[in-house]
Amino acid sequence: MIEFNHNYLNDYPYPSQRRVMLGKQCAVATSQPLASLAGMEMFSAGGNAVDAAVAMAIALTVVEPTSNGIGGDACALVWDGQVHGLNGSGKSPQALTSDEFQAHAAKSRFGWPTVTVPGAVSTWRTLWEQWGKLPFEQLFAPAIRHAREGFPVSPVTALAWQKAASRLLHLDAPEYQAFQEIFFLHQRAPKTGEIWGSPLHADTLSAIAQTGGESFYHGELAAKIANFASDTSGYLTEADLKDHQVQWVKPLSTPYRNLRVWELPPNFQGIAALIALNLLEGFDLSSLSHNSEQRYHWQVEAMKLAFADINGYLADPNWMSLDSEALLSKKNTQQRRQLIGEQALRDIQPSFADQGTVYLTAADGDLMVSLIQSNYEGFGSGILVPETGIALHNRGSCFNRQPEHRNIPMHLHPENAPSIRLCPVFSRKMGNPWEFSA
Repeated sequence: MIEFNHNYLNDYPYPSQRRVMLGKQCAVATSQPLASLAGMEMFSAGGNAVDAAVAMAIALTVVEPTSNGIGGDACALVWDGQVHGLNGSGKSPQALTSDEFQAHAAKSRFGWPTVTVPGAVSTWRTLWEQWGKLPFEQLFAPAIRHAREGFPVSPVTALAWQKAASRLLHLDAPEYQAFQEIFFLHQRAPKTGEIWGSPLHADTLSAIAQTGGESFYHGELAAKIANFASDTSGYLTEADLKDHQVQWVKPLSTPYRNLRVWELPPNFQGIAALIALNLLEGFDLSSLSHNSEQRYHWQVEAMKLAFADINGYLADPNWMSLDSEALLSKKNTQQRRQLIGEQALRDIQPSFADQGTVYLTAADGDLMVSLIQSNYEGFGSGILVPETGIALHNRGSCFNRQPEHRNIPMHLHPENAPSIRLCPVFSRKMGNPWEFSA
């Protein structure tokens, strides 16, 4: 039996909810305590860090539905002596044209034109196939239990749920009805401590577990998604789901003083962090106190420049006009660093909308996992497939509304994935994984 210690992360953003659990042989951390416990449950059963991470990811689709779901996207970095990257994001539907997307995006950030192929389920399966020790079905047990028996809604999740009500309850098209019936029973969000559960989520997760994810992309669940899209003027088809594949990708990295930091390559936005670190390499931050105005100024200006770069260039890597190496090059870094002066750069804005994302990590003696999973903006598209627990993300909102931009739906660029604002990170110090105390 592993002896576990419980620590609380008492810093940003939510001390009442953000938790890390540490043990002598393993550790997990994520944004919801029941999901953290799901990870520890896998360690207690003899699983490893990947088993724990996947179990936490599955549990989060139930216990924190305000930020992620079964119909969301996921991506991960895994260390097993070297760093591996997994891109689980999906492509835009073949039937969605750029003109249709532009017309819809001008009016709403919800609905079918914002839905790309969900990749979370395939990410869980692929990680487990590569490293998992426990049976795949076992990883679903905590999530299914919470969905079927119900669980007390935690404070931060309840707050996010209440805020979402004003945006989602006024949607009156047929495709939104099932979503509202499941998540807003009696036309309101659950309050802190209220018991919420969903037998449909439990049944859907059971089907995914029993079929190894096949039902979601090739079987009964895929048919339900496609049929509902067809019935409500949506775009996803069984062919879109069948063609989905996750990608192993080579992580990008950059040195920063005595660290080396890894991020996933485009279409993910993590390269912005690497660009900013390159810029900050030219400033003596160590000579300043941690909370000094000058230190904050340099950091903020570096991130503003980094976001300006990715806003201009980030897209599906097959269609980017400027590659990652150019953005991280010394020449580009030196030129951009010269823009950082004593005054704030007022014409460079990130302009990113509010969004919902969950992060989780798990580690043991052999493996470390950094994983992000998201429905993008809170609950996502506002669409839940009837008779399932599949709430579909609105990741397609990340396509650019300017027709000349390369980050657009697949009508002009076949099988295009939107730019993704998820960025799991991994770092090493002096050649070894960076060890730190919470």
